[in-house]
Parts: sequence; C-alpha cells; structure tokens
Amino acid sequence: MDNIFTERLWRTIKYEEVYLHEYASPKEAYRQLADYILFYNFQRPHQALEYLTPAQVHGACMPHALAVHSTLTNHSTLN
Repeated sequence: MDNIFTERLWRTIKYEEVYLHEYASPKEAYRQLADYILFYNFQRPHQALEYLTPAQVHGACMPHALAVHSTLTNHSTLN
C-alpha cells in the first residue's frame, strides 16, 4: 500500500480534529479521536471516492462500527 494514503489520513485528522481542540486528558483525546474516525469513515464524503464515504464504498456496516467504538471508548485502562 502506498504510504501517501496513510499520510493523507493523518494530515486530515490533525487539521480537522487535533489542531482545533484542547483535550483535558489523554482519555478525552482518545474518545474524541475515536468519534472523529467514525465521522471520517461513515459521515464525511471523500472527493477521491466520488463524494461517498469509505463505509459506503467498502460496504462497512454502521452497527458493527458502533460496537467497536463503544468497546474502545469504554476501555478501562485509559486514564
């Protein structure tokens, strides 16, 4: 896989989420980043995907993603 796709993803996360917020704790940052990644994959249209979301293009199902998100954000080892 070409590294440019990964670099573009992290650039987008930084400019659309990280640089716009001050997180009170690592736990808050983790949760807000998890929320943003769900938004990025399921709600944000992508020009390169003809203005569809990655979930639409790749056939991901929202209920499964929400279950994973719930598991991640409720993980007891986060501080």
